[in-house]
Amino acid sequence: MNKGLRMVERFGVLGLLALLLVGTAQGAGDCPTPGTWMSPEGKVLDAAGLYADLATRDAVLLGERHERMDDHRWQLGTLAALHGQRPDLVIGLEMLPRSKQPVLDAWVAGELDPETFLEDSDWYTHWGFDPDLYWPILHFARVHGVPLLALNLEREHIRRLGHGGWEAVDAQTRDGVSEPAEPSEGYRAYLEAVLERHPAGMRPDSDRFIATQVAWDRMMAGAIADRIDAGGERPPLVVAIIGSGHLEYGYGVPHQLDDLGVTDTAVLLPREPGECEESDPELAHALFGVPGDERFEASGAMLGVHLEAHDEPGVRILNVQSGSVGEAAGLQAGDHVLQAGERPIRAVADLQQVVQAVAPGTWLPLEIEREGERLDLVARFPYED
Repeated sequence: MNKGLRMVERFGVLGLLALLLVGTAQGAGDCPTPGTWMSPEGKVLDAAGLYADLATRDAVLLGERHERMDDHRWQLGTLAALHGQRPDLVIGLEMLPRSKQPVLDAWVAGELDPETFLEDSDWYTHWGFDPDLYWPILHFARVHGVPLLALNLEREHIRRLGHGGWEAVDAQTRDGVSEPAEPSEGYRAYLEAVLERHPAGMRPDSDRFIATQVAWDRMMAGAIADRIDAGGERPPLVVAIIGSGHLEYGYGVPHQLDDLGVTDTAVLLPREPGECEESDPELAHALFGVPGDERFEASGAMLGVHLEAHDEPGVRILNVQSGSVGEAAGLQAGDHVLQAGERPIRAVADLQQVVQAVAPGTWLPLEIEREGERLDLVARFPYED
């Protein structure tokens, strides 16, 4: 199945945004060869000199396509290099909300096993991407005693900020983070282009879409700025792991950091062969070539449906993407998924976990309810292209 057609099961506008706002740059420019640092203009950079420069910054922002293992391998190597320069490193994570900070602290302290960490952090509720993508970074922090910093808010709060304005969420819940700076016209155009990528029938309101993204940017920037300010005269180097769409061209989080007075930052982005934008010095501080070898990527199995939790049994399907595994299985908007394989489905996260464990070339039995009738369907997951 074409990967470009697969839609991850996420939660409302934010979930679709998380999938679509990563790796959006597609151009014909020269990419760095795997293992090489390059400026956006195409100049090969000296790694040692780059790391020495980065170690003097207030914040370094590492982009990613969330579902790409090679991006996370690159992040781990960069974290290790920067930790060698700045042992006072703090790793910021887009993946979890601030309410889960005690869980991150307990993980670094060695108080939780992996299963308990996933459960206590509500990983599949707040993020949903396969935790195997992030375990190496989480273990790196634990082994070296590097603090982890939750950057986000719960999705429901981000939605309320985006839909109802900054006062829709009380100051205590948003940790006193101030109202965001207005996005640039360039960012608006960038987000409008992303919006056009949504499948027909799944496209949210443009103004709310942009406002939600800006709120998301501001909350992450606020967490980074607060951690730097809390360091006093010797603040740590905050290295934040964030989707590339929040970082490219300095539009999102960097713009909000600048408004908060954190101006000495650098954006680093991974690039696979054939994924480079035209030479634009504003894209990032530096690019790193990753191999993009599909043999070492997670399968990323997806049904291609948009889900929501529901008071009735199971989870309800809002939309089914054309050409998806879900459509081929016969799933329809309005269906309630009750069971997947041997697992009863009580929450969106339950179905995510089951689907992520499905190997390409296998199938998954589904029990659904449609208009009061229970049906058995089979979702067949093809081999990767």
